[in-house]
Amino acid sequence: MADEHTTRMARALRRISSENKAPIWRKVAEYALKPSVARRTINVKSIDRLTGDGDVVVFPGKVLGTGSINHPVSLFCFGISVSAASKVEKAGGRIINHNTITAERPTGSGVVLLG
Repeated sequence: MADEHTTRMARALRRISSENKAPIWRKVAEYALKPSVARRTINVKSIDRLTGDGDVVVFPGKVLGTGSINHPVSLFCFGISVSAASKVEKAGGRIINHNTITAERPTGSGVVLLG
C-alpha cells in the first residue's frame, strides 16, 4: 500500500491530468500507486544515453548513481540516491518534484517519460 505522500501525489497528478487533458500525468499516477517491488531502477548513465541537453525527464522509479551524465536535465523521479542527485546537479541539471514539473508543463508536452 502507498504511503500518504504518494497517495496525495497520485491524486494531484490525476487531477492535473483531467484539467489539462494530459494523459502522461495519469500514467505517472498509476506508476506511483504500484507496489514498491514493482518499481523500476535506472542509472544516470542510462539517462545520459536516452536524453538530450535540457530535457525534462520523468522516471517513475529510483535513479541510481552508476555512470555519469554529461548534459543538464530536469529530473522528476520517485526516489534518487545521493550520488545520482549530485551527478545530475553537477552536470547543471536539477531534481524537481511533481508540483514543479506540472506547473512548468501542465499538458506534459516536451516531457520525456522513461520506463
